[in-house]
Amino acid sequence: MGKVIAIANQKGGVGKTTTAVNLAASMAATKRKVLLIDLDPQGNATMGSGVDKYEVPASAYELLVDEKPLDQVVVKETSGGYHLVAANSDVTAAEVRLMDVFARELRLRNALKPWRNSYDFVFIDCPPSLNMLTVNAMAAADSVLVPMQCEYYALEGLTALMDTIRQLAAVVNADLKIEGILRTMYDPRNRLANDVSEQLKQHFSDKVYRTVIPRNIRLAEAPSFGSPVMYYDKSSTGAKAYLALAGELLRRADSNTSQQPKSTLTES
Repeated sequence: MGKVIAIANQKGGVGKTTTAVNLAASMAATKRKVLLIDLDPQGNATMGSGVDKYEVPASAYELLVDEKPLDQVVVKETSGGYHLVAANSDVTAAEVRLMDVFARELRLRNALKPWRNSYDFVFIDCPPSLNMLTVNAMAAADSVLVPMQCEYYALEGLTALMDTIRQLAAVVNADLKIEGILRTMYDPRNRLANDVSEQLKQHFSDKVYRTVIPRNIRLAEAPSFGSPVMYYDKSSTGAKAYLALAGELLRRADSNTSQQPKSTLTES
């Protein structure tokens, strides 16, 4: 059964969508079957996948509100080699419509259930806020990957996010756990970044990925070409970092499979 990972942070501008697109592409490059679900009404992950959000015949709206089967919504041709459930401004209306339906927080989980065996990994790009779309992502996910910058305020935001995830785990998904914490836009010359990075490792131990995503101009440029960075400039440090992250995530998955049953939400 495929692993479902929500990529979330209530703080915007931390590289969440960049991580969703490039991690999905890196996993697809390892011959894994990958689905990326864009739940952010801005549709940045959709555009970054080489798909015009204004032209898609169906989006996450149809999946969640109209309950169309996944195979009628998914875009199979993307620049990253993965399948995509697109998002656009219609997804904003989905949140409003979901407020009036029964078991609204389980719509995404139920939509994915018949298709999980079709994919090795399902990544969900969450909006930068705690709303019904994010709740649906958390209810459907096995775990949460948290991208964050190594800045002072990011530490406070991370504590709040962990509390939110715990509360959601208690209400909608008892098996939800932290997949890992990813340091993004990292500059090793910055003393504060190094200090925050050390604090992260002290508090969250092996939940912090060894891979760090550097500040990289190619990562910033790639979305404007509708392409993951590995297909825009495969020699860039950004492309190499996301391939390394995919490898680390695969090794962790293999290690967890060979050890005891999956643990519940924890920081250590």
